[in-house]
Amino acid sequence: MLKNYLLIAWRNLKTNKVFSFINISGLAIGLATCLLILLYVKDELSFDRYNEKADRIYRVDGDLKFAGNHFVLAVAPEPMGAAMKKDYPEVEQEVRFRGYGGMLVRKGQQNIQEDKVVYTDSTLFSVFTFPMIQGDPAHALTEPRSVVITERTALKYFNSTDVVGKYLVVGDTTNLKVTGVIRDVPEQSHFNYDFFISLNKSMAHWEQGDWLSNNFNTYIVLKKGADARRLEARLPQMVNKYIVPVAQAVMHVDIDQFIKSGNYVKYSLMPLTDIHLHSNKTSEIGHNGNIQYVYIFSTIAVFILLIACINFMNLSTARSAGRAKEVGVRKVLGSTRQSLIRQFLMESMLICFIALVLAVLIAISLLPFFNQLASKQLTPELFGNPWVLASLLCLTVVVGFLAGSYPALFLSAFRPVQVLKGKIAAGFKSGWLRSTLVVFQFTISVVLMVGTIVIYRQLSYIHNKNIGYNREQVLIIQNTNALGSQATAFREEVLKMNGAESATMTGYLPTATWRNDYPLFPVPTTDGSKAASMQIWSVDENYIPTLDMQMVQGRNFSKDFLTDSTGIILNESAARLLGFREAVNKDLYSLDNFPAKDLTHLHVVGVVKDFNFNSLREQVSPLAMRWRRENSRIAIKTATKNIPGLITQIENRWKVMAPSQPFNYTFMDEEFNHTYRTEQQTGRLFISFATLAILIACMGLLGLAMFTAEQRTREIGIRKVLGASVGGILGLLTRDFLKLVVLSILVASPLAWWMMNKWLQDFAYRTSISWTVFAMATGAALVTAVVTISVQAIKSAKANPVKSLRTE
Repeated sequence: MLKNYLLIAWRNLKTNKVFSFINISGLAIGLATCLLILLYVKDELSFDRYNEKADRIYRVDGDLKFAGNHFVLAVAPEPMGAAMKKDYPEVEQEVRFRGYGGMLVRKGQQNIQEDKVVYTDSTLFSVFTFPMIQGDPAHALTEPRSVVITERTALKYFNSTDVVGKYLVVGDTTNLKVTGVIRDVPEQSHFNYDFFISLNKSMAHWEQGDWLSNNFNTYIVLKKGADARRLEARLPQMVNKYIVPVAQAVMHVDIDQFIKSGNYVKYSLMPLTDIHLHSNKTSEIGHNGNIQYVYIFSTIAVFILLIACINFMNLSTARSAGRAKEVGVRKVLGSTRQSLIRQFLMESMLICFIALVLAVLIAISLLPFFNQLASKQLTPELFGNPWVLASLLCLTVVVGFLAGSYPALFLSAFRPVQVLKGKIAAGFKSGWLRSTLVVFQFTISVVLMVGTIVIYRQLSYIHNKNIGYNREQVLIIQNTNALGSQATAFREEVLKMNGAESATMTGYLPTATWRNDYPLFPVPTTDGSKAASMQIWSVDENYIPTLDMQMVQGRNFSKDFLTDSTGIILNESAARLLGFREAVNKDLYSLDNFPAKDLTHLHVVGVVKDFNFNSLREQVSPLAMRWRRENSRIAIKTATKNIPGLITQIENRWKVMAPSQPFNYTFMDEEFNHTYRTEQQTGRLFISFATLAILIACMGLLGLAMFTAEQRTREIGIRKVLGASVGGILGLLTRDFLKLVVLSILVASPLAWWMMNKWLQDFAYRTSISWTVFAMATGAALVTAVVTISVQAIKSAKANPVKSLRTE
């Protein structure tokens, strides 16, 4: 019986080639898209789950409101982890990460810049799962100046993994002893370091100020059966035990007044497996994803698959008149409704399994393109994963059943007497369900189109917004601190070159990751309740002119004023926070030698217009600039079209002054765009998925138009004989379809507005969703629908009416 069902199903597919092509190709595209998104979602959800203790590992996060600012942090005080292990028996182990930037590692006669560097405790391997190739995990990081490196790093520097006991030369002066080699950190990790350097500082050496600085990514692993939420509820006890006494002693904080003013210091536990998709806090040690996008793309996958299923249902029911006599004859010959349902479901399953094979081939061929769009490293081997295979088979069966169930029930319900008398009519107007499904298809397509337009408008808004500084044609030379005392001389040499207009030397650039939050006091006191917390950046007198920033009060730093060594420039937000309407010549005080209590007297020399140094998701926060030497980077404002030539000149000068140091550079506009790569990826994926959704919907629309024209062949012939024009026939065939498309636009518009308005709320600075967005989406949907329908409608309108009437 099964063989007979398959033979009949295959014969029907061969007999109706156009129907089969539209259904199989539509389902194949839908399944391929769903498969790619399934791999993406699986990859996103798998982060950090390679750790054997993943379900018991938590990161200690800070939440501080202090001195006019609110900080949501992925870091905690240096002693926090050890104190938690000491005070709470449910804490099995703890480990800290501390990043100090990159380092130069000697290879042969050259130094190589390495940025995947972290300082950590010897307890690293008791918390995280890193299989060790060489070395002893229990003692690998116990010695000072010891380092554990990854397999790829060992091969890079030694061409071997048998390197325990060998040394890496760092910065031409420091030798790090290799005490272990581990497997490369998996891509599905929220951090990806190659160098783990020993961090040795015991609890006995803690200074009071360590409790007031949040600089360490701190992880704890709980004992089996421990309740993380109960432990989290006890963390305020640690604040009262350790932080409050230090704040009172060092900062002279009146705790009652501190709390009364709405300030607080809180700590919480973030599950390790939630970090990648649920954490976007200050001082993250990697670029995390966003659970919102996982939900969005999962929904898109379901909707695209539904569109493909709807095509199948629509075309199957539209063809009901063509198969009505087959059903009638089968019933007269004794077929039961159940056997007919099985037959139609078998056809649906056959189509789905053929589509599945094509979908896998399409997905594999598109995988490199998808990886580029989504910034992933998915491989075809994933298709052999038992979990993926099982998901594919289940998905295919479910799709086959859902897509085939309604046509099977619909066709098998025909009464043989009525069918054989020719009383079954399956015209387009009678298919209310088909009309509903067409509306649903195009509603999804229009929502995706609106989403794509809004995302690209927001990206365009970000790109074109006046952010308070000029990032165009600013060349940044990295790691100029490797030049040592020659850094200033190098800058002067660069300024002599044609095309170099000005240059500033500092690591504190708006597009960089260097940040330094610190309190300032408007009065000579260390009372924390009087402090104003803000970013304090070290810059030179060339910083503001090089970046084309605008002074709104006072002046820039100048070598002509010796007192500028204690001068300070505020941004507008800092001036407002301090309550300065006229800020110039106001006095401020800083704890430069914190935790010592000596105050440095400062005076305001100017106020710079607010500029965006964080993401445009955030409002501009208070910032102050100090005139101090900081030579880690040099930003060069260029004024030449021959940028490659200028870079070559700079590199040649670098090689003369620092022949063994690597020459690295970036452009400020590239660094700025890198901040919004998630949105850029989302925009590219949205337009790809919107295109696929529209393509599949149009394939279904084309199929319906073909069957509608076929059913109205006699009517079209009579109208042409009576003098109807091609345009009139075209309008007749497209009118009903266009009504459905217009209805779908009316349904989709408020839904799309709500969804994209909610997405835009994540940005402090955002574009508006104007009527032109919906006009563009409406125009695109109508043009696409008209073109699709017209392909068949024009063909039918130009057909010879004599042949049509003779056929009827």
